[in-house]
Amino acid sequence: MALISYAPTSGSGHGRVLVAAGLALLPWLGYLAGTLPPAEAAAWVALDAVEAAALLTAGSRLLRHDPRHRAPAAAAAVLLVADACVDVATSPPGPELALAVAMAVCAELPLAALCTALAVAGSRRRCRPVRRGTTAVPPAPSP
Repeated sequence: MALISYAPTSGSGHGRVLVAAGLALLPWLGYLAGTLPPAEAAAWVALDAVEAAALLTAGSRLLRHDPRHRAPAAAAAVLLVADACVDVATSPPGPELALAVAMAVCAELPLAALCTALAVAGSRRRCRPVRRGTTAVPPAPSP
């Protein structure tokens, strides 16, 4: 959550962060494709490509002040958390595990937290409180 307090507070600032993160994943896709065994490369490239698409979509919509940024931001958050967990769980002990933990703690999880905050921000304003003693849905008429 520390990233959120230091991130830009405007929607366009957050949009720039998400677009930059999505663009940063593009060369990473090439690196993964060229260095991993083909079976592993296919899975990791696919996951990171979907992450990049979600980040770019959410970021570009935020830059346009489009309220439809919430769904891709939520998708990016879930994908980033899954990516961090699988990276850490599948890394062998040693420098690879240290790198996976560092990437998770410094990049993937803070970005997932930002995406989560953006996905839920404003959604509470649209909900109308239910008054005490009433129901949200009127009861069905009796036959």
